[in-house]
Amino acid sequence: MHWYVDALRKYATFGGRARRAEYWMFGLVNYAIGVVLLAAGAALDLGPPYSPFALFWLAMFLPALAVSVRRLHDTGRTGWWLLLGLIPVVGHFVLLVFHCTESRPGENEYGAPPKYIGAHV
Repeated sequence: MHWYVDALRKYATFGGRARRAEYWMFGLVNYAIGVVLLAAGAALDLGPPYSPFALFWLAMFLPALAVSVRRLHDTGRTGWWLLLGLIPVVGHFVLLVFHCTESRPGENEYGAPPKYIGAHV
């Protein structure tokens, strides 16, 4: 759970690097919370603009974007690669591969590898 909290602490921090675990756990927890909120909104018969899921999505958009940029930084790429997501299917597949790619060892232009900075053991 600390990966999720760490990503939220860096709410709008686009600099630095993020490990694969931080990126994927943040996404997994957001997905689980989203499913619960979607079900709650459906059970309460709330409209789209006021649904708990829509409010949660708005609140999590910026940290999700930030952790994705930091994950790309960890693989040695700039955050501008996220624009590939605008290309249907192919862009999402390429980003999936980038997000699954192992971190670049050693320090790069975005900082030291996060695996060794404040690592949670």
